[in-house]
Amino acid sequence: MRQETVLDLREPRIGYVPVSEDFRCPGDRRRFCFYARRRNIPFEIARHSETYDVVVVSAGGDISTWKQCATRNTRIIYDQVDSYLAIPSRSIKGLLRGAAKFALRQNRNFLLNYTQGIRDMCRRADAVICSTEEQRRDILPYCENVHKILDFQGDTLRNVKKDYHAGDVFNFVWEGLPENMWFLSEIRPVLLELQKKRKIAIHLITALRYGKYLHGRLAQRRAEDEARKIFDPLYVYSWNEYTCSAICTSCDLALIPIPLHNPFAAGKPENKLLFFWRLGIPAIVTATPAHVRAMKECGLAMYCQTPLDWRSTLERYISDENGRREAGQQGKAFADTQHTEEQLLAQWDNVFSSILSQKDETRDSISAESLIAQK
Repeated sequence: MRQETVLDLREPRIGYVPVSEDFRCPGDRRRFCFYARRRNIPFEIARHSETYDVVVVSAGGDISTWKQCATRNTRIIYDQVDSYLAIPSRSIKGLLRGAAKFALRQNRNFLLNYTQGIRDMCRRADAVICSTEEQRRDILPYCENVHKILDFQGDTLRNVKKDYHAGDVFNFVWEGLPENMWFLSEIRPVLLELQKKRKIAIHLITALRYGKYLHGRLAQRRAEDEARKIFDPLYVYSWNEYTCSAICTSCDLALIPIPLHNPFAAGKPENKLLFFWRLGIPAIVTATPAHVRAMKECGLAMYCQTPLDWRSTLERYISDENGRREAGQQGKAFADTQHTEEQLLAQWDNVFSSILSQKDETRDSISAESLIAQK
């Protein structure tokens, strides 16, 4: 494979608009912050009153400010990895999101329609990063310099599954943001049916307290209280990078249900599936476009469209130790060779190269609406 030249990004002044100012949210630590640490790139939290060579705006950043950045010598990278543009423009949540973000001071300026604000942010950006082919298709009408990049996961990979024998209780694992726990309700009837034939338990790894809306800023709840409504027995563990993989690898099978009727959720990438595969854990998933692509590329067919699919697939792998071992090891081999950390770093390098290679005099003559990345 051709060796890419790594850019020297120590000289440009780089500002970052984070999801959280302590960089602990996944949208920070698994994306730009990880890349900057690996490449030894200095950066600071971006302030709208300052001038930067490059500003990286996270998916949870204040787009109301940065979409209006008029300094054309400031290159903007917009890391929008969520499927907001798949949501109907006049959805109630879309219309209320801008008002809520303004009221909570997450956005400096009021956006009447947050989805339109995202479109405007894409138009202003010199490069946009997304996480699925569907997101890339939705963004291209607003920015032609679009890069698909998945999450970094190296910090949490501390264990690998070796033993695929299941005991008297068959243990499932789910990992993710607590506001997405309700995804498990999609397969609750199937799990209850299985429970009549076999002792099963679900182990849920997440934040113990969370805000249900706006990246944890609104409607505080306890994850354990919400989890009890989904299934019993269900055990809740506090997420941290030191114990997450140990808990996962002690379980028998991972579950990644997604509500297909929800375009935002159905547009999620395969990050979680790759995480379980890196640990050698077999996973059964909902047949979202990203999951189906990843499964087919890996040579597995553990994706489910209907409750009947879920029931038959779960029953098969619960009773098949060799099948679980083969799926786990096949998934790990795929993730370790086709989605390496160096490949992800090179993809971020390409994003910066695509904007820093542009000549200033050329940029000054291009409007924000028609900006095209120079290759």
